[in-house]
Amino acid sequence: MWSRSLGLQRTAALAFQPFSLFRGTEFPQERSAITVTHELLTIGRISVDIYPNEIGVDLEDVTSFGKYLGGSPSNVAVAAARHGRRTAVITRTGDDPFGKYLHRELRKFNVDDSFVSPVQGWPTPVTFCAIKPPGDFPLYFYRFPTAPDLQINGAELDLAAIKDATIFWSTVTGLCQEPSRAAHLAAHEARPRTELKDGQYTILDLDYRPMFWDSEEQARAEVAKILPHVTVAIGNDKECAVAVGEGTPDEQADRLLDAGVEIAVVKLGPEGVMAKTRTERVVSAPVPVETVNGLGAGDSFGGAFCHGLLSGWPLAQVLDYANAAGAIVASRLSCADAMPTPEEVTALLAERGRLVPAGFSSAGLATEGATP
Repeated sequence: MWSRSLGLQRTAALAFQPFSLFRGTEFPQERSAITVTHELLTIGRISVDIYPNEIGVDLEDVTSFGKYLGGSPSNVAVAAARHGRRTAVITRTGDDPFGKYLHRELRKFNVDDSFVSPVQGWPTPVTFCAIKPPGDFPLYFYRFPTAPDLQINGAELDLAAIKDATIFWSTVTGLCQEPSRAAHLAAHEARPRTELKDGQYTILDLDYRPMFWDSEEQARAEVAKILPHVTVAIGNDKECAVAVGEGTPDEQADRLLDAGVEIAVVKLGPEGVMAKTRTERVVSAPVPVETVNGLGAGDSFGGAFCHGLLSGWPLAQVLDYANAAGAIVASRLSCADAMPTPEEVTALLAERGRLVPAGFSSAGLATEGATP
C-alpha cells in the first residue's frame, strides 16, 4: 500500500488574485481569473523555444525556425492541463514581447498565468536546439548570467496557494542560483511533508543541467535541503546520481526512499522506467515510437504522471500512462504544443496492447482487465 491515498481530490474553492507581489511593470493585458484550488502548481523555468523547421540539419545551416513555449516546469503544467487538470505556474519573464507571447501561450493551453509577472533588466530567455533524430538534440540556453525565472523571490510567493495545491512541482534547476534557490526552499517549507493531506504530493524533478552549476557536488548539497520536503522524486540515472550518488537504479531509488521520499521514479532509458515505494516496485517497458524530437518527452511524462496520481490509479498504471504520453511527444517536433490528450495516450496504449484506464471503453479501447 502507498503511504498516501491517491484517490482523494481536493474540491474546496479558493479565489486567487493575480500575482501582484512580483513587483515590476505589469503587461497591459487581461489576466487570468481562475478561482479554484490548483490541482498542479509548478515553479521555475520558462522560455521561448526556438526549434528548426528543418530536421537533421546542423543548427548553423538551418534557415527557418518556429517558436514555442518552453521550460520544463511550464511544459509540465501544460501537459497536465491537456489531461484536463487545473494547473498554474509560478515564474517570471522579461518585460518584452517574448514575455507577452508566453502569457498568451499559457492561457491558450488553459494554464493559469496569475503567478507570472515581468522582471526589469533581464530579457525573456530563448533556447535553441538542433533536431537530429534519433538521438541528437543539443540545447543552447541563452540565459546567462541569469534569467527572469531565476529572480523569483521567496518573500513574494503566495505561500497559501503553494500549500493548498494538490500537487506542487519543482525542479533542481531552480536551485542553481539565488534568489530562486531560497524561494524554492521557502515554497517547500510552506508545505511540510508531515502536514500534507491525503491526496497531496510534493514532486521534485531531479532535472540536472550541468551548464547551470559549478559542480555536481554543489547541486547535490542543494538537493539535500529540498528532499526532506518531497514525497515524489523523478529522474534519470545521471540525475539520480547527482542527487543521491552513483549506483544501480534500485540502489538510487532506495536512497531516495531513505531520504523520506514515498515514490522514487527512475527512468531507465531504453529499458523503460521504474517506480519504487517501500512496498512496491513496478517497471513500465518502453513504448517504441519513431523519434522526431526527444526534448519535452520527460515533461509530457511528468504532466501525465500527475494526472495519474490525481486519478487515483494503481502505480503500475500511472507509470504506463505517463510512459506512453512521453513517447507521443518524442514522436513530434515541439514540446508544449505537442502534449497529448488522454484520448491520444489511451489510443497508443491500446494499440500496443497495454492496459488502458477505466472510462475509455466507449471509444472501443482496451480497459482494465485486458491482457497487458
